[in-house]
Amino acid sequence: MNVVITGASRGIGKSIAELFAANGFNLLLTSKGAVGLYQTMEKLQVQFPSISIKAKPFNISEKEQAKEFGNWCLSHSVPDLVINNAGAFEPGSIHNEREGLLEEQLAINLQAAYHLTRTLLPKMKEAKQGHIFNICSIAALKAYSNGGAYSISKYALHGFSKNLREELKSFGIKVTSVFPGAVFTDSWGDFDNSAHRIMLAEDVAKMIFAASQLSPGACVEDIVMRPQLGDL
Repeated sequence: MNVVITGASRGIGKSIAELFAANGFNLLLTSKGAVGLYQTMEKLQVQFPSISIKAKPFNISEKEQAKEFGNWCLSHSVPDLVINNAGAFEPGSIHNEREGLLEEQLAINLQAAYHLTRTLLPKMKEAKQGHIFNICSIAALKAYSNGGAYSISKYALHGFSKNLREELKSFGIKVTSVFPGAVFTDSWGDFDNSAHRIMLAEDVAKMIFAASQLSPGACVEDIVMRPQLGDL
């Protein structure tokens, strides 16, 4: 089986790639940065030599590059799973965040998934099977201070995911919205997580993998995950 993962060079995306590779899935990976992406690919290929791992950098916040990545994936195989993980966070409040932030956040947090998915869907619909995961964030469910454009973009991704679910039911394609709270990745810098205050990237990966393993007649529509002690 073949898995498409965006934002695959680090954090949640990298953990997802590692878990699916460990379970024998072939991978089609992208991220904006070439160095980290190819390092991830090479590391996984050494660990799991029996699977196919292909990677190519694209800036999928740009419409044409999102479509190019989709067509590149289709040139190798029709995906069984698509994990729209690529995203970016910049804090701010609606009344004073910098000009252009909303457009930038929508481009990477919504439009990348939209254009990639639209490119892949015709072949997936022909196959009448597949599973799409959209990493929406807890910010798609509840507004929070200094969330601004980021939260708006994740609410929009949530809406995209829900509409996609309705459209694809009859084609045998599942859609799952994933809503993680705070997750410990390198973006947290030197944060001390020895007390397990926030979740691990592999926690999210494990939930996505579990949801992907159900029978064709079952679909996990929402995965909501928060740190044990609640949101920060």
